[in-house]
Amino acid sequence: MNRQVADAPGARTRRDHAAHHPGHPTPPRLHAPVEHAALRVLVVEEEERAARTLVQNLARRGYRAESVATGTQALQVHHQVDLILLDLDLTDLDGLEVCRGIRAVSDTPIIAVTERGSELDRVLGLQAGADDYMVKPYGFHELLARIGAVMRRVRPSRTSRVIEHGPLRIDPVARKVTLHDRPVDLTRKEFDLLRILALQPGAVVSRRQLMSQVWDDAWSHKGRTIDTHVSSLRGKLGSSDWIVTVRGVGFRLGNP
Repeated sequence: MNRQVADAPGARTRRDHAAHHPGHPTPPRLHAPVEHAALRVLVVEEEERAARTLVQNLARRGYRAESVATGTQALQVHHQVDLILLDLDLTDLDGLEVCRGIRAVSDTPIIAVTERGSELDRVLGLQAGADDYMVKPYGFHELLARIGAVMRRVRPSRTSRVIEHGPLRIDPVARKVTLHDRPVDLTRKEFDLLRILALQPGAVVSRRQLMSQVWDDAWSHKGRTIDTHVSSLRGKLGSSDWIVTVRGVGFRLGNP
């Protein structure tokens, strides 16, 4: 994958040729603007050298980039970033399943990366939840352009998206909740918990997913932490039917 962040094949030869032959015009240099320099980017790549190179190049452009080497790690930390570069050719988990797992609980944009470039592979990647799809090897400037294009598409909707579920209204930007137009005073964890359930109305969200999304911990068991917050939410919303317990699985948003 280190070819991904290098110049296109032959580019160095052309520059060297131009330098030694002044009569030949020098190819124009590309300067891709960084439109979202504060973005936190997660690189999911198991080849250490390739991951390090990509992270370094993104950091030079002002991004806050970090990497993980496995799909399992990606599922644990994806909620901490703004954009994910997901290599689908992982060995510990199927890359498409990792993509589906992230999309099931999060709207974080994903750019899928793979060596498989057939039309069917692209369709499968996009159907799994990827926002864009890149085939190796690719140019770094193309990657920057695609990051910018993806963020232009998702940022307006993500920042202004108000979730409405019957009389319940959740504003993720202002972090305010109203019920029947009356404000509901929630703690930070209660708000995050309610928002995650409301993003998937009718769907069951597992306890592990909630621990990962709200408490940054998908694996440890913190006693009745979730149950306590769910109970508090039910009390503040005025009905236990707002959050339905699915025994042995997790919780879903109800319709009182």
